[in-house]
Amino acid sequence: MTRNPPPPSTPPTKAHVVRCPGCGGPSRYAPDNPFRPFCSERCKLADLGAWANEEFRVGAVEDADGPLDDAPESGSARPPRH
Repeated sequence: MTRNPPPPSTPPTKAHVVRCPGCGGPSRYAPDNPFRPFCSERCKLADLGAWANEEFRVGAVEDADGPLDDAPESGSARPPRH
């Protein structure tokens, strides 16, 4: 009787080298790099600190009809949004 070896649970992935968003140096973008996409813990923490200090912000996009609030405007015939 011939036994076949079990198939691998996950196919091996090829690591890509990308530019670190923190320092601009090379960074391995692979599952075994706990800091990805950063090259090191230092770059990862520097980025986290910048977000915490509100140096980065995500822009808000207003609806074409105006701000999103449920307060009816005077003279508005529009039903409230849900």
